[in-house]
Amino acid sequence: MKPIQITVIAVGKIKEKYLREGIAEYEKRLVPLVKLKILEIPEARHPAHITPAKEASAKEEEGSRILAAIPAESHAVALDVTGEGWSSMDLAGAIDRWELAGRNRLAFIIGGDLGLSAEVLSHCQMRLSLSPMTFTHQMARMIFLEQLYRAFRIKRGEPYHK
Repeated sequence: MKPIQITVIAVGKIKEKYLREGIAEYEKRLVPLVKLKILEIPEARHPAHITPAKEASAKEEEGSRILAAIPAESHAVALDVTGEGWSSMDLAGAIDRWELAGRNRLAFIIGGDLGLSAEVLSHCQMRLSLSPMTFTHQMARMIFLEQLYRAFRIKRGEPYHK
């Protein structure tokens, strides 16, 4: 079986130092467990108070960049508030099932402050929600990497905090 390759495609740069440090820590922890690549997609520029038409245009612009970045033959998962809510055990089990089914390329997509375009959402095989609560897209990246790390610990039968 080929080793699993995970690409996290995220819109925007991480601005806060504490989040950059947290993300770097989980990336370091994931290195021995999985082949991980994080791709940052530039955010579309838009004013703080945006019209619905300009919001749609900005999401489409980001969406085109996201779709171009998804590695070929990847099982794509959108992180989206409307997605399925899973436990850490559920994520670990899903990664196992995907791996057993020969889906050794996974792409997890985190949108920017406007969310993901309809085109990106329809391209993905599933939607996964981190929580019904709202997080900044920067925080979502760190939270997701922590959950990914936890899932691989679970898969290996290693201890993790419940």
